[in-house]
Amino acid sequence: MDPRLTLVTLGVADLARASRFYEALGWTRSAYASEGVAFFQLGGLVLSLYPCAALAEDAGVSAEGSGFRGFALAHNTASRAETDAVLAEAVRAGATLVKPAQDVFWGGYSGYFADPDGTLWEVAWNPELIPLSDGTVRLPI
Repeated sequence: MDPRLTLVTLGVADLARASRFYEALGWTRSAYASEGVAFFQLGGLVLSLYPCAALAEDAGVSAEGSGFRGFALAHNTASRAETDAVLAEAVRAGATLVKPAQDVFWGGYSGYFADPDGTLWEVAWNPELIPLSDGTVRLPI
């Protein structure tokens, strides 16, 4: 199998609220849409927002449950200052600051915010994973 991740779907409690949050971050909602779903192009990846109950139904699992979901999405930055700026922008857009940016054990600088549905986003400057001009990162070989 060719290793790739092309689309991430977040189950959200309120599609309109979630869409407004990501639009407030300056992300553009795609005109490509079906009723009850929102898409955002993120470089070569697509972020999809879909009502949580409908997503659970589609997967054939229970929608019940809360708390830590066992994952975090990440936004890598080119500098410590950009990390602080992205966290501040997210909070202005309606995010909850979960952990202010700080020096971390692996040699970088990172913090976390939660979107209105509680999805964790790490915002990090990693000296080994500086975003390229197209926004992607490449692992060292």
